[in-house]
Amino acid sequence: MPQLGKILITIGIILIITGLIICFAGNKMHWIGNLPGDIRIEKENVKFYFPITTMILLSVLFTLIIWIYKKFF
Repeated sequence: MPQLGKILITIGIILIITGLIICFAGNKMHWIGNLPGDIRIEKENVKFYFPITTMILLSVLFTLIIWIYKKFF
């Protein structure tokens, strides 16, 4: 169970850092969700948005963060 506490603290710190980044630099990150490869279809009554490139980029980023964390801790 002590391991669960460390995991929850780590997740909390990551959420706080993410929140601070969004709060203070959110207006500078307008490119997130508008990358080439993100699918956007807008018609008269229908809007469809599927940010596939953004999701792949975030997945790679989170994978690298987790890999670095496991390597050093």
